[in-house]
Amino acid sequence: MTAGETLLAEPDAAGSGPKEDRHFVTALARGLSVLACFGPGRTSLANHDIAEACGLPRSTVSRLTYTLTKLGYLQHEPELGRYRLGTATIALSSAALGGLDVRAIARPVLRAVAEAANASVGLGVRDRLSMRYVECQRGPAAISLNLDTGSRISLARSAMGRAYVAVCPDRERAGIYEDLEALDPVAWPALRAGLDRAVEEHREIGCCTSFGEWQETVCAIAVGFHPGGGLPPMAVNCGAPTVITDARFLLDVARPKLIEAVRSLDGVMGA
Repeated sequence: MTAGETLLAEPDAAGSGPKEDRHFVTALARGLSVLACFGPGRTSLANHDIAEACGLPRSTVSRLTYTLTKLGYLQHEPELGRYRLGTATIALSSAALGGLDVRAIARPVLRAVAEAANASVGLGVRDRLSMRYVECQRGPAAISLNLDTGSRISLARSAMGRAYVAVCPDRERAGIYEDLEALDPVAWPALRAGLDRAVEEHREIGCCTSFGEWQETVCAIAVGFHPGGGLPPMAVNCGAPTVITDARFLLDVARPKLIEAVRSLDGVMGA
């Protein structure tokens, strides 16, 4: 599943919210869903693109983009009839990333693993049914994964997402499972089997794997951890295109280095 497909495959993407939740503000959720449509490779979108991604009527999207533009969260390009993220959104993003001090601490650790494994190494947090990269380092390989800070990948199929599921609280994991089943009841049994296997993997070998399950040409492993300091669980992955790495190398060579690196980040932000 690509980052773009992940965007389309999330329950409540249109802001329908949990059923019978009187505290849920649908209009706000819809506006935030519009902003979530933008990302790497999707920097400029028309109303019809947003409507398709969010599953909302185009008339609704038009009102939402108008309002978000007025507030500075979107910037309108009238000559193209398209929108970009505005300065208000950029300010929020900068503030959010700036509050993640763990990124600065993790950066040299990630870089060391990336160089040793000749792979891409990323730090990620959960974003609904996706994982969001908040830091990324690359090894010296000429070919690498086209992912960077801000990129989103599948939670259920990626090694990073599976590692997150392996270390998150049981109650949160149950909620994730419910959302995934509601999203696609037909695909759910296979996804459930993969996630349950990943939880066992993390316990037995210290990492989760995804060899061609997120994208056919990508191999990756990942380790979840708790940074502390009131932050939610996070996960660090290590992966590369199959033309330059394989499962055996990642498990035999990269895995010990990744586990040691993540161990140094566990609880790094304090109680």
